Parts: sequence; C-alpha cells; structure tokens
Amino acid sequence: MAFPIPTHLPRKRDNDVSTNLLSKMSDTPSKSLTYEVASSWVTELDNTIRETKRRIHDRIQADLPAFESQLISAKSVQERLQQLSSNVDELSKSISDAESGLIPRLVMTLTQHATLAQDVSDSDVRFNALLHLSQCKKQLGELTSLTQQGKLPEAVQASEVMDRLLAECPEPLDSAEVMHNLKRTARAAKDRALEQLNEAYSRCIVISAEEFLIRTSVLVRQSDTILTLPSILSSIPPASLSSHMNTLRRDLTMLYIDFICKQPASISVASHSAAVAPSEYKLSIFPAPPTTHNLVSRIENLAAVLDFLRDHLFPHLPYSSSFALSLCKPITTALLNHLLVPSLPSSLDALPSFLQLTHRAVEFERDYICGVLGDTSPEKDVKAWADAVGTHYERRRRVDLLERARAIITREDNISDAFRVEVIVAEEASPKKHLMDATVAPKTVPPVEEEAWDFEEESSTQDFSEENGWDFEDDVEAKQETTGGSSALNDNPPPNEEDPADAWGWNDDDEPTPPDEKDGSTDSSAWDDPWGDEPSVPKPAVVAKPATRLEKVSNKGKSSATSSAVQSPVPTAAPPPTPAMPSLAKQGTRDLGTPQQYAEKESYLVSGRSQELVTLVEDVLREAAELAKSKILPSDSQRSPVGSILGLTSSFILDLYRALYPVTFSNALSTSPKRAMFFSNDCLWLSGEVKRISALGSVPSPTKEKLIQGQERLKVLEESWFEDVVDNQCLKVNEILDGTERFRDTADQDRYDESESAMNEVLQDIRHFAREVKPVLTKTKYFNAIGSIVDAALSRVLSDILALSDIPEVESHKLSELCRILNALESLFVEDSNHASPSFVVAYVPSWLKFSYLSELLEASIADISYLFEEGALVDFEIEELVKLVKALFADTPLRANTINKLMQGHPIRS
Repeated sequence: MAFPIPTHLPRKRDNDVSTNLLSKMSDTPSKSLTYEVASSWVTELDNTIRETKRRIHDRIQADLPAFESQLISAKSVQERLQQLSSNVDELSKSISDAESGLIPRLVMTLTQHATLAQDVSDSDVRFNALLHLSQCKKQLGELTSLTQQGKLPEAVQASEVMDRLLAECPEPLDSAEVMHNLKRTARAAKDRALEQLNEAYSRCIVISAEEFLIRTSVLVRQSDTILTLPSILSSIPPASLSSHMNTLRRDLTMLYIDFICKQPASISVASHSAAVAPSEYKLSIFPAPPTTHNLVSRIENLAAVLDFLRDHLFPHLPYSSSFALSLCKPITTALLNHLLVPSLPSSLDALPSFLQLTHRAVEFERDYICGVLGDTSPEKDVKAWADAVGTHYERRRRVDLLERARAIITREDNISDAFRVEVIVAEEASPKKHLMDATVAPKTVPPVEEEAWDFEEESSTQDFSEENGWDFEDDVEAKQETTGGSSALNDNPPPNEEDPADAWGWNDDDEPTPPDEKDGSTDSSAWDDPWGDEPSVPKPAVVAKPATRLEKVSNKGKSSATSSAVQSPVPTAAPPPTPAMPSLAKQGTRDLGTPQQYAEKESYLVSGRSQELVTLVEDVLREAAELAKSKILPSDSQRSPVGSILGLTSSFILDLYRALYPVTFSNALSTSPKRAMFFSNDCLWLSGEVKRISALGSVPSPTKEKLIQGQERLKVLEESWFEDVVDNQCLKVNEILDGTERFRDTADQDRYDESESAMNEVLQDIRHFAREVKPVLTKTKYFNAIGSIVDAALSRVLSDILALSDIPEVESHKLSELCRILNALESLFVEDSNHASPSFVVAYVPSWLKFSYLSELLEASIADISYLFEEGALVDFEIEELVKLVKALFADTPLRANTINKLMQGHPIRS
C-alpha cells in the first residue's frame, strides 16, 4: 500500500528525476509491479546519473582554469591547517608538562611564598601579644601598688589606663587564659580603689537626723595617705558621684528641708580646725518647743542650712556637678507645701503676720534659691504664689466653709430642731392656684419627746396645738373688719334660702356611717389637727355630699310606703350641679359661681439644718465684706476683686446642699414620704431666705447673680421633689389597683374579694400617706398632694369600670359596693374632723363627683340616668362614656335605643 502524501506538502516538479521516479513507484499498484517495470526504473535512474556526470564534466571543461585555481587553493589551506595543529600540540606540552611545564613550576613557587608569609605573620602577632601583655602586667603592678599605698586618685587614673589597655587587647590575646586572669586581677584592684574612695567619701560627708558633718580631708585606712575632699569627689566616677549626690539630696530634703518647714527647730554650726588633725564642720539640728515659735524662724533655719552648704560643701564639688541646682525644686516645694500653704490663716486677724511670712519667703527665694543655688529660670514659684496670696486665702477659707457646710448637710436630722414657718396664702375659687407671699416668720417648735424621723407613730404622738399651725384667726378677723362682720360664705345659710341638699334628698339619708365605711379606722387621734388651730376661715353654707341613693330622687314627693326600688324621676327642679364650696374647681362645663378671695396664714415644717445653712451663708457674706473693707490684701487688676471668691462660696454652699443631701439620705427619702416632703419644705424655705439675702444692697453683683441662680434652682428642686413624691405615690396606687384585674368577673366571689382587698389597700395606703405628710406641709400643699393621689386612684377606677363592655346586674351591685369603699377618702379633706367642718374634696379632686355619680349610676335605672342627663347632672361624663355605660348595663331594648339617641345629641345647654 502506497504511503499517502499529505496535502500541505509541496507538489512535485517536472524536472526532478528522483521525484518523477518516486511518483511512478507510488502510482504503480502492487499487482502491476514486475521485473520489467523495476528494470525500467533502474535503467532510467542509471541514465539519469550518467547524464548528470556528463553535465558536470562539461561544466568543468567549460571553465577549466578557474577550477584548477580553486583546487590549488583548497590543497594549500589543508597543508596550513596541518602545520597549525602541530604547533598547538608543542605549545600545550611546554605549558602543562608535569616536569618542565610553566604552570607546575609557578604553583610550586607560590606555595613556598605563602608558607614564608604565614611564618612572618605568626611572628608579628606573637610579638605584639607579648608586648601588650607586658604593658598590661606593668600597668597592673602600678595599679596594685597605688591602691596598697592609698593613693586612690592616682589609682583611679591608673585603672582608667588599665581599662583602655584591656579594651585595646589584640584579638588572639583576648581569648587567652592569661588575659582572663589579668582582667580579673585588674577588676579586683579597681573595685578595691573605688571601695576605698566611697569609704573615704562616707567619712568626709556624714548626714543624719541630728547632725550634718563635713570633713575637708580624711586618712585612707591601712595607709599613711591623707586625701582631701575635692580630690575624693573628683576621683569618684561620674555614675557613682551622681548616686552619692542623689542620696545626699534626698537626705537633705527629708531630714532638714522638710523637717525645718514642718515644725520648729533649733540649728547650730560648729567647726574644728587644727594643724595636724583634719578640719571638720558640723551642723546640728534638734526640735524646738512650739510655744514661742515664729514661722519666719523656719525660713531663717533654711537660710542657715544653705549658708552651711555654700561655705563648706559647694566649693569642694566638681565643676560639672549640678548638685546646687538640684536643691532648688525640693526647697521651693517644701517652702510652699509644708510652710506657706499649711500656714494659711483661717481668720482675718491672722493675715498680717502671714503676709510678713510670705514677704520673707520671697526674699529667701531671691537671695538663696536664685543667688546661692544659681537658679536662673524666669519662673519664681514662691513669688508667684505670694502675689496671689489673697486668692489662696479665700480658696482655703472656702474649703473650710464648705467642709463646715458638708458636716451640717450630712448630719442626721433631729425633729426637735424643726420649726414652723408661716406663710400668707391668697386663695380664690381655684384649688390649683395659690399665691404665697414671701414673708416668712420662723417659729421654733417645742422639743418633741421622740426619736428623729419616727414617722410611723408621729401622727398620733405629736401635738402641735400650741403652735396654731395654720393660724386662720388673724386673717378672719381682718376680713370681718373689712366686711362689717358678715361674709358671703357664712356658716349659717339665710333663713329663706332653700338648702340645696334637700333638692337631692341628701339630708334624708344622713345616717351615721359605720367606721369601716367612713374612714376605715376608729382611731381619731391619728387625724388630730397637726396644725393645731381651729379653722376660722369663711365656710360654705353646706357640706358637699356626693350623689347617693338616686332612688330617693325618683321617689321625691311620693309616700313613704312606696317601694325603695329605683323608678323614673318625677319632674322636679334640677339640683345645683355642685354645692357651694370655698376654692372649687370647675368641673367640665359646670358653673361654680364667682370666686371668693381671701387671705389666710398657713405654716409648714422646716428642719433646723436649713436655718444653720442660712446662718452660714450670711456669715460668709459678712466675712467677704469685712475682707474687702479691711484692705489687708492688695488688689490686683489681673485677678478677681478681694473677697469675690469668698463671697461666691455662699452659692457653693447651696450647690453642695442640692448635690449632697439627696445622695446622702437617698434611702430615707425614697422610703419615707414625710422625709421627702420635709426636704421639699427645706428647699422652699431656703429659696425664700436666699431671695431675701440676695436683695440686700451690700451683696456684690457676681455673688448676687449666683445666689439668684441658686434660689431658682432650689425653687425648681422643691417643686420637682414635691411632684416626684406625689407621682411615686400615684404609681404605687396604680400598682395596687392592678390587683383588681380591671374589675372583670366581680360576680365571682373570689374575684370580688381580691378587688375589695385591693380597694381597701388603696384606701389605707392613701390614709397612711396623708398621716405622713400632713404635719409637714401647708394646708394648701397637703390638699393638693392628697387630691392628686386620690384623683389618680379614682381616675383609674373610672377608666377600668367604664371600659367594661358588659356589666350584669350582679356585677353592677358589686362594682357599686367597691366604689363606695373609696368614699371614705372624703374625710381627708376636712380641716377638723371633730367640729363638723366642710369637706374640700370637690375642690381638690376633679374626678370626685364623676366617681360619686358612677357608683350610683351602676345601680340606677335607665329612667334615672335619662333624668339626670336631662338635668345636666352628668356633665362630668363624656357622651361616649355614657353611651358605653348604658350599653353595658342594660339589654338591647327600644328604651335603651331611645336613651342612647338622646345621649348622642349631647349634654343639654342650661340657660
């Protein structure tokens, strides 16, 4: 099978014999391949070869001379190549021959030269090492000899040379054993010399708590050599000398400088000079009795110490020593911190003598710190402090005064120190607005035989009857004089005037209320009037009584034999919305009449701590004024005026009280409402007193501004603390009312018992709060506080009951009974429970009438509700609330639908 030629190969040529022949071979099939065909191919190939030889011969013959020339040249080149190869072989033999060759002979010569050079180098190193070792040995001998002779300065210099020789030791010698032994010996000799130097220094300069001894020369131990102090100090290495100087400075500072500045001392200087013995100088110090001591003498003692150092120590110190300058800072610090600052006087009388002390301190700084010690820095600490001595005095005095205030503030309260403060209150028919006059008259309370802050038993044990706490008599007498002895709010109504209570049938139901329903307690002592006076202000005509027994409205005018069940009302004149009251609040759109205005005195309890703080503030202002007038301290335009810092301390006392007292007594304030209200009263009284003090013409403007700011902050603190106590009590009441579960399923006896327990707990909690705060607060603030808490409780009950979507008949009676539990809170708003005083509950509890109507509406018929609505008695209720209540109480009937339609038209407008 013929081999296929790839298509990418070039095609055959016509004049290529071999190609043609091979093509024929490839094209001939195997069956056609015969001897004759093969012979023809061989023949053809032989012919082609002969033809080629013939063409070559013809070509040579055609240019024979040129051919012969080229042939001769080729033979010549061949001969020269053979000659060159022969010469190269001879040259290689002459260079590389093992015996006579150039390279082997050169290598042998170089080897001999290297061996000789190494021998020479070894000889040089050995010589240098022996020479250096000889020098070291000689120097070591000299060092040892000087040390043994006691020539320590020369020994130190010899040790330096020895150290240099050891440092320059040749490298081969450095690792030799002999060199290690030499270094150990040299180090021992050097250490011995330095040890003797240090020992000599310790005998030249001896310092202790009793004396400071300086010797100008000393005999070296175990030798006859005498060394002077300058030579010793100059020979000690710098590192050791610096350590000695630091130790000396520390001992001087602690044993002499600080000691002299802290306490009185006596200093003496003694000297001993002789021709044979070395000279020595001694400074002795010992404590002196403080009876006749003058502070200026301490500065004189410091000067004596520096004179001693200047004469007997500083001249011997090396020139490079900075020991004198290093004493500047310790002396300045001791002078300020141990002498001047602690000696700041606490009274104005001691200032002149202290100013003399500061003047002497400035002179000492100029003469000794700058002159003797060489301090050239521009900052002169003592002079700068002395220039501001007035500021320092006032700040020191401020610290003392604030510490005194802190002791007053953090002291436990004592109720026996408390006193009552009277205020004039302008009242009108707005229970939420009472204007207090700033005139305050403190009145001391007689000592109470009980422990301070025994709040649990206080309401039943304290008797303020002698204090006439609310003092209404004076105002009433004044008002009777201006009105001719009559009042629009007389206790007895005009004979021809109809009693508004009859219109509601309230007087028909004046039955004695059991103790558990009225106030929950049979103990009347707890409600004795804490203000200790008989209320003599004008009273309303009748006592306002909540709407009760609506069935009596519907049965008004009927025979007594009729059923007591609630029926539709008969057309009668509508009762007034609310009875006449002093200080009534407008409920919804209810018309309460023209406000009645009158003034009365009230009182509140203030701690003795507050009076002490006011006295302290006044003393501070008085002292600041005396300091400014004394002209003892020079005034400086670059600093605040004299007395200004001391005057501002008065405001700092108030700031300290506001910041410290609530934190110190946080536990008591958070657990005792009485203590918290007591603190509120203190802030109120302090605010008034600070306002009075700031109005004085002698108080400077900056101090007055700070006092006014403090007075405003105290006023804010008083109001916020009062409101916080009330708010916390309201939150507590709400938490208790959570136990009612929003009055759901009260038909179940267990659920009813839980709700009744919660309501009774609210009643007792509010009563307990009232007993706590009543002896402390003014009448107005007391009624406001109790009114807010009662209103919060009633509002919660109202919202929970009005939110019920279905109230069966049984539950309505249960809910009405639960609501009547809180009716006993009305007794909290009576001035004197023993004299049938009127109740102010409507004036201070906005939800009272609405709550009272709710308890009756729960048991009323739909006709009663419609009648009351038409007469405008339910204006406190929103239309949506009434509609929802009617839907919850009554079944879906045409009557209910008509009633709801009537309610949806809105409250009737009364002309």
